[in-house]
Amino acid sequence: MPRILRIINRLNLGGPTFNVAYLTHHLQPQFETLLVSGMIDDSEESSEFILDDLGIKPRYIANMYRDISPLKDLTAYREIKQIIKEFRPDIVHTHAAKAGTLGRLAAYDTGVPVILHTFHGHVFHSYFGATKTRLFLEIERFLARLSSRIVAISEAQKQELSQVYQICAADKIATIPLGFDLSRFKDNQVNKRIDFRHKYHLADDEIAIGIVGRLVPIKNHALFLQAIQLLQQQGAQKLRVFVVGDGEERSTIEQLAQELQLSSCNYQAAIAGNKATVTFTSWIREVDEVYAGLDIVALSSLNEGTPVSLIEAQAANRPVVSTEVGGVRDVVQVGKTALLSPSGDVVAFANNLRRLCNNSHLRRKMGQAGANFVDNRYSYRRLTRDMADLYLQLLHEKAPNLVPAYQLAMSK
Repeated sequence: MPRILRIINRLNLGGPTFNVAYLTHHLQPQFETLLVSGMIDDSEESSEFILDDLGIKPRYIANMYRDISPLKDLTAYREIKQIIKEFRPDIVHTHAAKAGTLGRLAAYDTGVPVILHTFHGHVFHSYFGATKTRLFLEIERFLARLSSRIVAISEAQKQELSQVYQICAADKIATIPLGFDLSRFKDNQVNKRIDFRHKYHLADDEIAIGIVGRLVPIKNHALFLQAIQLLQQQGAQKLRVFVVGDGEERSTIEQLAQELQLSSCNYQAAIAGNKATVTFTSWIREVDEVYAGLDIVALSSLNEGTPVSLIEAQAANRPVVSTEVGGVRDVVQVGKTALLSPSGDVVAFANNLRRLCNNSHLRRKMGQAGANFVDNRYSYRRLTRDMADLYLQLLHEKAPNLVPAYQLAMSK
């Protein structure tokens, strides 16, 4: 059977880990896959439990981290080349920037027939200054020339990569949205909601608003908290806010909450009975219980690839309020499952929150529409089927002895 070497930056909580886990597990036995990962940072939560649940044992590259380090990166590159020589893959498929750079260079240098890279997001705006951004653009354009295909996870991302940033021509980019097992967000919602609201001492008349994700600059939690301050100043309904996640910006965001005169507490204080406006929960693995307990799910990012929290929120029948950035519009139905506002517009963001806070009927209507929308669109079954078809097509082009024409036809 064809062999796939799948390489990911690191196994932190987020959409890329689910993506590589489902592909690694569910493409068996049609493909043999070895999953290789770099290392998470100290501020990140590991997602190894996702792989454990699926019986996947990854191989780790001890010197591959998110940050650039010439010596460590060179060592990691050499280790990837050695893994390629041992495993002898027919396909190398990389996920996210660092893995995409080192993995594609190593695959090209060792003559791997098919080389793919998935952009789970990009760093071409809102991350770095102009000089560094231009450098990364040139690197990605070069790497695209070494690639058999580029995979975008949304049509908006494909348009950005091909037309805005000119990474490569549009016909070299395949759009394959992420896929998930969304069943846990639908199962037993009533009891999960009761448990969550009891744990955090939420009264029936309190509206719970949550934001789920890494506490890093690109997520722009400042806009979210400023919008909450506006709601309070304008006499909104009783609000409880949950910041779910952790990261390098946590202390900065906690300090901002104090400056905005928003009372706040951590997880332990909240479950002990502290009913502060803002609760910083850190990471919660049972995020399905979080969504069940919330009334509204928010996202305030400056840039996004495919925001997993919004897919999960809709699967759990929760309405969404978000900035309109990156691939957000591709994962929601504007006005039907989500209310969107321009990036950086605190007033518009707050107005959308207020609209949902004041209208329980609208919350229910949008939540129900969201579950229907994401059910088939983001299924892991669809993901693995689409990716298998792309693999077989590329293998037939590059190594037809591995995939005869009749086998390719049967996969359609």
